[in-house]
Amino acid sequence: MSYISIPTDEKAGASAKNVLKFLAETAGEKLVTGQHTQTLAMEELHHIKKITGKEPALLGFELLSYSPNINYLDTDEECMKEVEENRGTLQRAWEWADKKGLITFTWHWFSPLYGRSKSFFSEHTGFDADLASMPGTPENKALISDMDVMAGILRPFSEQDIPILWRPFHEADGIWFWWGRKGADAVKKLWRMMYDRFVNVHGLHNLLWVWNAPKKEYYPGDDVVDIISRDMYPEKHLHSGHNREFEELTKITDANKVVLIGEIGTLPDPEAIHERHIGWASYMTWSKVFCLTEEFNSFEQLKKVYDSPYVITKENLPKLY
Repeated sequence: MSYISIPTDEKAGASAKNVLKFLAETAGEKLVTGQHTQTLAMEELHHIKKITGKEPALLGFELLSYSPNINYLDTDEECMKEVEENRGTLQRAWEWADKKGLITFTWHWFSPLYGRSKSFFSEHTGFDADLASMPGTPENKALISDMDVMAGILRPFSEQDIPILWRPFHEADGIWFWWGRKGADAVKKLWRMMYDRFVNVHGLHNLLWVWNAPKKEYYPGDDVVDIISRDMYPEKHLHSGHNREFEELTKITDANKVVLIGEIGTLPDPEAIHERHIGWASYMTWSKVFCLTEEFNSFEQLKKVYDSPYVITKENLPKLY
């Protein structure tokens, strides 16, 4: 299988081009190891190093505490703990960039208006994604304001041509986040708004745009997506190549886009992926209990994956920027 290795952004920087080309050439042969982190301490990274002696090639960083509209007056202890633990994690992203590791950003976006507690969840906000795409509405103005703040946060990475796998509006086909509650048309409009604003208004040419949903009716279009992905949380200790899920995902477009596992709870099986040439280019295990305990993945399995000849860890990742 030959995957598209040219970014949709015609002005994409050299580093973004290098990363997409690398993922396109790697897919189906080797699997890029990845791990999500959401705290300044990055316990997951240190744990993997302790167990395996190696580091993941790709690190995921969480941007939730950088949301402009966190309601500090109407919240709860669980929300505030997550916000405080996450605060300042961009510092770690810069440190990882200095080591030339691959970076992906996830943004649990607190709703631009209204909301309490973890207002990225639909149940905690009345923010309407349909109204957010209508010019001149309070929701639209707040949405654009938040986008501009985030663009400012991403700009220094762009100025230094540091490539970012940018995965906004994740799990877009679900109703649990405010951006997915109003359905496919609303999500597609939000995606295209952000793409246009970040690329054409703010000139962020270091981003590779990672779509994250397996349903065709939600897909915003080949012209604004570089990579397709989905999130999966299989049964505990179930390790496979996830061929069925791969086939389902690739049906959302006729274009041969690079394919990633955006999030996963259990480690995939790199041997199965290699032997069957299943085209996952990378995966990202979720944080905390999914990595730090043996509830979902044994430490023996973690070491087995990182020792596999069919994975790419930080140690054998080529210099891409």
